[in-house]
Amino acid sequence: MNNRLRLGPQIRSITVVIGIPLLVVPALAQQEQAPAPQPAPSQQQSPQGEPGKDEKNKDQVERTSPSNDRLFFVLPNNLTVENEDKVPPLSSGGKFKLVAKNAFDPAIYPFIGFIAVVGQAQNSQPEFGQGAAGYGKRYGVAIANSTVGSFMTGAVFPSVFRQDPRYYQLVHGGFKRRAAYSLSRIFITRTDSGHSQFNSSEMVGNLVAAGIANAYVPAQDRSFSNTMITWGSGTGWDAMANLAQEFWPDIRVWLTRKFHGQKQE
Repeated sequence: MNNRLRLGPQIRSITVVIGIPLLVVPALAQQEQAPAPQPAPSQQQSPQGEPGKDEKNKDQVERTSPSNDRLFFVLPNNLTVENEDKVPPLSSGGKFKLVAKNAFDPAIYPFIGFIAVVGQAQNSQPEFGQGAAGYGKRYGVAIANSTVGSFMTGAVFPSVFRQDPRYYQLVHGGFKRRAAYSLSRIFITRTDSGHSQFNSSEMVGNLVAAGIANAYVPAQDRSFSNTMITWGSGTGWDAMANLAQEFWPDIRVWLTRKFHGQKQE
């Protein structure tokens, strides 16, 4: 359900090998406590002296999203909670803000450009042709799939079903336990109140995104079977992305130790 790139089935096999470590957007949930002697004049105060609703939403997003942590120091991450169990719930506005921070981050566009290059080389959706025009169409489809899928599974339906779109890492335990947990998050998610629930946002969100794709894919790809393939592809991709989200902290620690070890030498 997290914010990830949605890829067509034509290039899935290559991007799984190349892109999984890069597409996942894990994060370190941070809580920033600002000193509060006197609120700024722009802050609206409630009768009890608490920040106004807008300020609460802003603080909520800041406290539950990372500040500088990027996957491999490049791609953004705003929907993974690392090593935290209890964090403030997200409002609908907070969900949309976190997804938008991922979807429109400048680092996303060159990566999607690479995905379009792979599709061009494979001549996926040959109706698009080759050359600059064909590449532009493939790039547009990749951007649309990524953005629509991310908002549907990470913001729209989590708001409708009152579910938490963030991925909560297990962190502790052996590889098998953590892998099983991460894969199960496709079917099980948290509600805004912290309870476990069937992940309707993931399933319905990917299905709606696949249906919307019929508006901009070639006519030959607008069949029911292709729509279901796109839905299954998006859901399967999210399952693999969960694995990468779960184990990214381990990879980050390994990279940090290796980097510092070489630097000390």
